[in-house]
Amino acid sequence: MLFRKPACEYLVVGLGNPGREYAGTRHNVGFRAAARLAERAGAKLDRAKFQALTCLCTVAGHRVLLMQPQTYMNSSGQAVRQAADFYKLPPERVLVLFDDVDLDVGRLRVRRNGSAGGHNGIKSIIACLGSQEFPRVKIGVGAKPHPDYDLADWVLSRFSAQESKALDPAIERAAEAVEVILTDGLERAASQFNGKS
Repeated sequence: MLFRKPACEYLVVGLGNPGREYAGTRHNVGFRAAARLAERAGAKLDRAKFQALTCLCTVAGHRVLLMQPQTYMNSSGQAVRQAADFYKLPPERVLVLFDDVDLDVGRLRVRRNGSAGGHNGIKSIIACLGSQEFPRVKIGVGAKPHPDYDLADWVLSRFSAQESKALDPAIERAAEAVEVILTDGLERAASQFNGKS
Protein backbone atom coordinates (compact mmCIF):
# COMPACT_ATOMS: atom_id res chain seq x y z
CA MET A 1 0.00 0.00 0.00
CA LEU A 2 1.36 3.41 -0.95
CA PHE A 3 1.84 5.93 1.85
CA ARG A 4 0.05 9.16 1.00
CA LYS A 5 1.43 12.44 2.28
CA PRO A 6 -1.13 14.59 4.09
CA ALA A 7 -2.78 17.31 2.00
CA CYS A 8 -0.94 19.94 4.03
CA GLU A 9 1.96 19.49 6.46
CA TYR A 10 2.56 23.14 7.42
CA LEU A 11 0.92 26.55 7.30
CA VAL A 12 3.27 29.38 6.39
CA VAL A 13 1.59 32.70 7.15
CA GLY A 14 2.85 36.10 6.03
CA LEU A 15 1.25 38.93 8.01
CA GLY A 16 0.13 42.27 6.61
CA ASN A 17 -2.89 44.39 5.73
CA PRO A 18 -4.87 43.97 2.48
CA GLY A 19 -5.40 46.87 0.09
CA ARG A 20 -3.23 49.01 -2.13
CA GLU A 21 -2.84 51.73 0.50
CA TYR A 22 -0.88 49.31 2.72
CA ALA A 23 1.34 47.79 0.03
CA GLY A 24 4.98 48.63 0.67
CA THR A 25 4.50 49.58 4.34
CA ARG A 26 6.68 48.23 7.15
CA HIS A 27 3.76 46.22 8.51
CA ASN A 28 3.44 44.30 5.22
CA VAL A 29 6.87 42.67 4.99
CA GLY A 30 5.28 39.35 6.00
CA PHE A 31 3.04 39.54 2.90
CA ARG A 32 6.12 40.21 0.78
CA ALA A 33 8.06 37.26 2.23
CA ALA A 34 5.12 34.89 1.68
CA ALA A 35 4.78 36.10 -1.94
CA ARG A 36 8.51 35.55 -2.50
CA LEU A 37 8.25 32.03 -1.07
CA ALA A 38 5.36 31.34 -3.47
CA GLU A 39 7.49 32.58 -6.40
CA ARG A 40 10.36 30.32 -5.36
CA ALA A 41 7.90 27.41 -5.30
CA GLY A 42 6.54 28.34 -8.75
CA ALA A 43 3.15 29.18 -7.27
CA LYS A 44 0.87 32.22 -6.85
CA LEU A 45 -0.99 33.43 -3.78
CA ASP A 46 -4.31 33.95 -5.51
CA ARG A 47 -6.87 31.51 -4.07
CA ALA A 48 -9.36 33.07 -1.65
CA LYS A 49 -9.89 30.62 1.22
CA PHE A 50 -9.94 30.80 5.05
CA GLN A 51 -10.34 34.63 4.86
CA ALA A 52 -6.92 34.71 3.19
CA LEU A 53 -5.16 34.62 -0.14
CA THR A 54 -3.65 31.14 -0.26
CA CYS A 55 -1.83 28.60 -2.36
CA LEU A 56 -1.10 24.95 -1.68
CA CYS A 57 2.41 24.20 -2.94
CA THR A 58 5.57 22.24 -2.25
CA VAL A 59 8.30 24.01 -0.27
CA ALA A 60 11.53 22.12 0.46
CA GLY A 61 9.76 18.82 -0.24
CA HIS A 62 6.82 19.53 2.11
CA ARG A 63 3.18 20.27 1.29
CA VAL A 64 2.59 23.79 2.56
CA LEU A 65 -0.37 26.15 2.57
CA LEU A 66 0.98 29.68 2.08
CA MET A 67 -1.33 32.37 3.45
CA GLN A 68 -1.76 36.13 3.42
CA PRO A 69 -4.69 36.77 5.82
CA GLN A 70 -7.13 39.35 4.44
CA THR A 71 -8.71 40.08 7.84
CA TYR A 72 -6.43 43.08 8.56
CA MET A 73 -3.49 42.63 10.88
CA ASN A 74 -5.28 42.76 14.24
CA SER A 75 -7.57 39.82 13.34
CA SER A 76 -4.98 37.64 11.57
CA GLY A 77 -5.59 34.79 14.02
CA GLN A 78 -9.11 34.18 12.66
CA ALA A 79 -7.76 33.15 9.25
CA VAL A 80 -4.92 31.12 10.77
CA ARG A 81 -7.28 29.25 13.11
CA GLN A 82 -9.65 28.32 10.24
CA ALA A 83 -6.82 26.85 8.16
CA ALA A 84 -5.15 25.08 11.12
CA ASP A 85 -8.49 23.52 12.12
CA PHE A 86 -9.26 22.45 8.54
CA TYR A 87 -5.90 20.68 8.10
CA LYS A 88 -5.76 19.54 11.76
CA LEU A 89 -2.35 21.14 12.29
CA PRO A 90 -0.93 21.88 15.76
CA PRO A 91 0.59 25.33 16.49
CA GLU A 92 4.11 23.86 16.05
CA ARG A 93 3.31 23.48 12.34
CA VAL A 94 2.16 27.07 11.87
CA LEU A 95 5.11 29.22 10.78
CA VAL A 96 4.56 33.00 10.82
CA LEU A 97 6.52 35.70 8.95
CA PHE A 98 6.13 39.24 10.27
CA ASP A 99 7.68 42.68 10.87
CA ASP A 100 9.72 43.52 13.98
CA VAL A 101 10.48 47.11 15.01
CA ASP A 102 13.14 45.90 17.49
CA LEU A 103 15.36 44.66 14.65
CA ASP A 104 17.29 46.88 12.25
CA VAL A 105 15.99 46.93 8.69
CA GLY A 106 17.17 43.80 6.91
CA ARG A 107 17.95 41.70 9.99
CA LEU A 108 16.13 38.44 10.68
CA ARG A 109 15.36 36.45 13.82
CA VAL A 110 14.09 32.87 13.81
CA ARG A 111 12.27 31.91 17.02
CA ARG A 112 10.62 28.65 18.15
CA ASN A 113 7.89 30.43 20.16
CA GLY A 114 7.34 33.44 22.39
CA SER A 115 4.98 36.20 23.47
CA ALA A 116 3.38 38.72 21.12
CA GLY A 117 5.94 41.37 22.05
CA GLY A 118 3.39 44.10 21.35
CA HIS A 119 2.65 42.86 17.80
CA ASN A 120 -1.12 42.81 17.29
CA GLY A 121 -1.07 40.21 14.52
CA ILE A 122 0.87 37.78 16.72
CA LYS A 123 -1.39 38.64 19.68
CA SER A 124 -4.42 37.64 17.56
CA ILE A 125 -2.81 34.35 16.47
CA ILE A 126 -1.90 33.45 20.07
CA ALA A 127 -5.48 34.20 21.18
CA CYS A 128 -7.08 32.20 18.34
CA LEU A 129 -4.75 29.19 18.55
CA GLY A 130 -4.72 29.26 22.35
CA SER A 131 -0.94 28.85 22.22
CA GLN A 132 2.27 30.78 21.63
CA GLU A 133 4.14 27.59 20.67
CA PHE A 134 4.38 28.41 16.97
CA PRO A 135 7.64 29.14 15.12
CA ARG A 136 8.24 32.51 13.52
CA VAL A 137 10.61 34.45 11.29
CA LYS A 138 10.85 38.11 12.32
CA ILE A 139 11.90 40.60 9.65
CA GLY A 140 13.50 43.82 10.89
CA VAL A 141 11.79 47.05 9.84
CA GLY A 142 13.72 49.42 12.13
CA ALA A 143 12.85 51.30 15.30
CA LYS A 144 10.79 54.49 15.50
CA PRO A 145 12.93 57.54 14.68
CA HIS A 146 12.22 59.04 18.13
CA PRO A 147 10.29 57.84 21.24
CA ASP A 148 7.33 60.21 20.73
CA TYR A 149 6.65 58.90 17.21
CA ASP A 150 3.33 57.00 17.11
CA LEU A 151 4.02 53.28 16.64
CA ALA A 152 0.96 52.73 14.42
CA ASP A 153 2.07 55.60 12.15
CA TRP A 154 5.57 54.14 12.03
CA VAL A 155 4.62 50.58 11.00
CA LEU A 156 2.23 52.00 8.38
CA SER A 157 4.99 54.17 6.91
CA ARG A 158 7.04 53.23 3.85
CA PHE A 159 10.74 52.49 3.59
CA SER A 160 13.28 55.02 2.40
CA ALA A 161 15.26 54.20 -0.75
CA GLN A 162 18.27 53.30 1.40
CA GLU A 163 16.19 51.04 3.67
CA SER A 164 14.67 49.31 0.65
CA LYS A 165 18.18 48.31 -0.47
CA ALA A 166 18.66 46.46 2.83
CA LEU A 167 15.13 45.04 2.86
CA ASP A 168 15.03 43.38 -0.56
CA PRO A 169 17.76 40.82 0.22
CA ALA A 170 16.18 40.27 3.67
CA ILE A 171 12.88 39.24 2.04
CA GLU A 172 14.83 36.70 -0.03
CA ARG A 173 16.62 35.41 3.10
CA ALA A 174 13.33 35.14 5.01
CA ALA A 175 12.03 32.84 2.25
CA GLU A 176 15.27 30.84 2.44
CA ALA A 177 14.93 30.64 6.24
CA VAL A 178 11.52 28.98 5.88
CA GLU A 179 13.02 26.39 3.53
CA VAL A 180 15.85 25.68 6.01
CA ILE A 181 13.37 25.37 8.90
CA LEU A 182 11.38 22.77 6.93
CA THR A 183 14.44 20.77 5.86
CA ASP A 184 16.94 21.12 8.72
CA GLY A 185 14.96 22.46 11.69
CA LEU A 186 14.70 25.66 13.68
CA GLU A 187 18.12 25.50 15.36
CA ARG A 188 19.95 25.27 12.05
CA ALA A 189 17.88 28.11 10.60
CA ALA A 190 18.47 30.29 13.69
CA SER A 191 22.25 29.80 13.55
CA GLN A 192 22.27 30.50 9.81
CA PHE A 193 20.03 33.58 9.70
CA ASN A 194 19.74 35.26 13.13
CA GLY A 195 21.32 38.68 13.34
CA LYS A 196 22.73 38.52 9.79
CA SER A 197 22.08 41.39 7.41
